[in-house]
Order: sequence, then C-alpha cells, then structure tokens
Amino acid sequence: MPTPWMPQALRADVGDHAPCDAEFPARAIAHITADREATAAAPLDLVPFANLKGFFTGGGKSRAPHVLWDPFTGAFAQFLPATSRSKALFDAAGGTRTNRAGKVVIQIEALFFPHCRVEGEVFAKLVDTPCKGWADLHSWISSWGVPDVWPMGRPTSLSRNTCPADTWRTRGGWYAHGQVPENNHVDPGSWPSFAPRPGEPSPSEPLFEPFPGASFFQAGRRSPVIAGMHGRLVAVDCDRYASGTGIDVWGAGDVRSYTAWQQKLGFQDSEADGIPGRFSWERLEVPRS
Repeated sequence: MPTPWMPQALRADVGDHAPCDAEFPARAIAHITADREATAAAPLDLVPFANLKGFFTGGGKSRAPHVLWDPFTGAFAQFLPATSRSKALFDAAGGTRTNRAGKVVIQIEALFFPHCRVEGEVFAKLVDTPCKGWADLHSWISSWGVPDVWPMGRPTSLSRNTCPADTWRTRGGWYAHGQVPENNHVDPGSWPSFAPRPGEPSPSEPLFEPFPGASFFQAGRRSPVIAGMHGRLVAVDCDRYASGTGIDVWGAGDVRSYTAWQQKLGFQDSEADGIPGRFSWERLEVPRS
C-alpha cells in the first residue's frame, strides 16, 4: 500500500492540500532548484539544504514541490502528500491543470545547479553527483503507479522540448520540467537512471568502470582505467590523440578526445571541457580493467 508521506523524508507539511485529476495517468515531474547561476570557470558553493527547506515552507510556499531531495547526502523534505497537487509548475488559467494532471503528479526538486561546488569538487550535471537516496525516492514514487518511462525522453541537456497535448493527456511516467506544457523552464538537464526493482536480478560485478571522480583525471596520472577510456574514445570516433604511446597516462590528447566525446553527447561551450563527469563517463562504457 503506497504511503502519502515518503517514509525517509522529513515531514514539513505546508497545508493547502487539493486533489489531483484522476482521469490523467500517474506521473512524476523532475526539477532542479537552479538557485544560483554558476559556470565552469566560476563555480559556486551549493546552497544548504536547510535554506531551500526554509524557502519552501516560508516565502516560497506557493511554489512548493512535493519533495526536496539532496543528492549529495540523501536527505529529503516533503511539503505535501502524494495525494495532493503541489505548486512547482506554472499553470495557465483555463489550460491543462499541470500541477493536477494525473492520478498523482509527484514533483521533485533536486538540490542542484550546474557547476555547483561541494567539498571542493564541482559538478556540472545532476547525474555527476552521488545521487544518494535516489533508490528510495524512485521506489516510493513507483509505489504510486508511476511507470519507469520518459514519454518525451530522459533529459540529457538544459533544453526545452514541450510535450504535445495528446502525449500529456494519455501517457504517464516521468517528465522533465523542460517538457511540461504551459511552462518555459529547461531543467533538470539530466536525471539518474531507474533503480532496479526489488527482486530483479542485478550483476554482482559491474561490466564497466565506475566513475572515479573528476579529481582522478590529473596530468600525469597513470592507470589502466585511462587506457580503457582511451580505447573507448577511439572506438566511438573521438580519437584526437597525437600518438598511440602512453595510452595509460592522462594528458592533453585525452582532454581533446574527451572534449569530442562530450560534444558528441550534446555538451556545449564550457560544458565540453574535456574532464569526465559521471553522466558522460557512464555513457562511454569503459570496460573494467
């Protein structure tokens, strides 16, 4: 039996509950807080979780989602029960009631902005973070019948891709804020993949090298992981190396080649800086050494 309040979340009920429109399918909406504007050249410290919790229970109450999620610590705060609409979407007068259009319309604000800095490390995309607590969040949302599908595609960049009216009316699942009708935002930019359901088989040993962290990629670093990355960059037609020697040592050729890979994924300008992040690394699928 699904619970209106997520068991792992701090309950911070803001009141003003209202029903959803049950004639629409169940859905979840993915947001990021995007509360600061940073760049790769000028990163900024992440805003504390308590600050955002205070905003959504105070002056930002009229824009509160269901859940605030800190992907760095796995902390959650919940402001409205799953059975109520929340208010994190713009809702045009006389249009689709975006905040209510579903048996549930569970809205999640991930505490994140591009190029945020946490304990000295900079994170360009949400999927580059540890994504702590995601399995618990996904499990709770799934318990409300939200299917593991992205009708408009899983978000991979900060871009607008407005959902057609027919798709919005008929297809449940996960939607990015940048896909919701009547809205003009472009977030979240990325989102973690769905966690395995209980009882589903999962390999005891990963097939690919896990992301070692951006700080791993320092000039002169020697590792079989870098050699494996080199091979994959060549295989995906992103070979920008000047020679075939020293393939296990991180250097300028790796930066050029990884930049080409990021650009192939759709990264632009300062986002394609040649330094691996979790999102691009996981899609490169470097074999385990």
